[in-house]
Amino acid sequence: MPRRIGIDLFAGVGGLSLGFEQAGFDIVAAVEIDPIHCAVHEFNFPNCAVIPESVSKLTGAEIRRRAGIGDREVDVVFGGAPCQGFSLIGHRAMDDPRNRLVKDFVRIVRELDASYFVFENVKGLTIGGHRRFLEELIEEFASSGFRVRLPWQVLDAAEYGAPQHRERLILMGARSGNRLPEYPSALVRPADAKSRGLLPRGPSCRDAIGDLPDAESFEELRFQDEVLVSRWGRSSRYAAEMRCIGDAFWHFGHPRLWDRRVLTSSLRTDHTGISRRRFEATACGDVEPISRFYKLDAAGLSNTLRAGTDSSRGAFTSPRPIHYELPRCITVREMARLHGFPDWFRFHATKWHGARQIGNAVPPPLARAVAIEIGRALRYAPRRPARILELGDPALLRMDMSEAASYFEIPVPIGKRDRKSGAKKRKQHEIENGRAPSLPLEKVVGIQL
Repeated sequence: MPRRIGIDLFAGVGGLSLGFEQAGFDIVAAVEIDPIHCAVHEFNFPNCAVIPESVSKLTGAEIRRRAGIGDREVDVVFGGAPCQGFSLIGHRAMDDPRNRLVKDFVRIVRELDASYFVFENVKGLTIGGHRRFLEELIEEFASSGFRVRLPWQVLDAAEYGAPQHRERLILMGARSGNRLPEYPSALVRPADAKSRGLLPRGPSCRDAIGDLPDAESFEELRFQDEVLVSRWGRSSRYAAEMRCIGDAFWHFGHPRLWDRRVLTSSLRTDHTGISRRRFEATACGDVEPISRFYKLDAAGLSNTLRAGTDSSRGAFTSPRPIHYELPRCITVREMARLHGFPDWFRFHATKWHGARQIGNAVPPPLARAVAIEIGRALRYAPRRPARILELGDPALLRMDMSEAASYFEIPVPIGKRDRKSGAKKRKQHEIENGRAPSLPLEKVVGIQL
């Protein structure tokens, strides 16, 4: 039986793409407006057609053409459309121009005549007045010929094998006449859960990153994000999965050709001595009072990793947590481990883009659990593919916005990162090095309060 196919809208670097691939789907197209994200997605998914445009400019027919699938059945469309979710008195929230991209998601699902869809978004969409928007979205799917699995659920990635608390609204549905998918049951008991329960214990922060060599042991990582490593720590089961030590840890995804000895996405951060002393003095599980950085608890879970703001809103980096044992912030690779991305999966070489790409992504273990339920509704029994894929050109990981736009032959769609304001740069430097900012914290580090 040929593999089922999926299409990722608002794809980012591909957290949902990876989870669905691991569940046995081939991702034939990924739509994403940011060319830097597109370049990284192309590197990691070399057989997927990356479409570097806004969904508002695309039709289902155009996506089919560019994916090269002709009139083949599209099994599932998934994605997380950005939305404001604000209600207007006397008007439908779905008609608010700020929510246009959500309507485009529904439109493309309809135009592709997909068998199933998965819409993911922030938990806040379920709270207060935003509920009206969610109810109207369900009605929009219904009027387009799709049934929605109700009641909708908010799922925590920590219950599906990620060592991080991250809650996402998941809305699933099926074209009329198809079986409705079920929501996945929790697979593990989070490492910080107080009650024991019957489920196996999920991975902790130490399980996730304890085997990784310390980036500060390598001078090369001051100016590049990868280095050949001869010695690694002892791997937990979770770390072995992230390193793909054993065929089972590829799940039903395509194995990639990669060198397991190379530590990637590990560009170092230079902290002042004062910052390091403050980091050391902070108890695990607490927030360092000056920088407001959270310090990981080795036996617990990571806090929710955030993306910060994009270039059009000041390009502020959301704070990376402090390592539970070392007096520094964690690296992009350590963030990736806490999110559930395996080590072969690469991110942009800069810390700012790399951290933003992880913070914007759905943790792959959560995505995989949802995708498995879509497969069950399809009565799909995937097999492990034998073909090994080569990853893309590493140059894709080092492109700036202009270079990535030129590569995809499109205009630069997003404002350049603001480098004109010396004050902003100084404030960012202050917060990264442990000095109290004079601006409100959410403006300095992009915390989503």
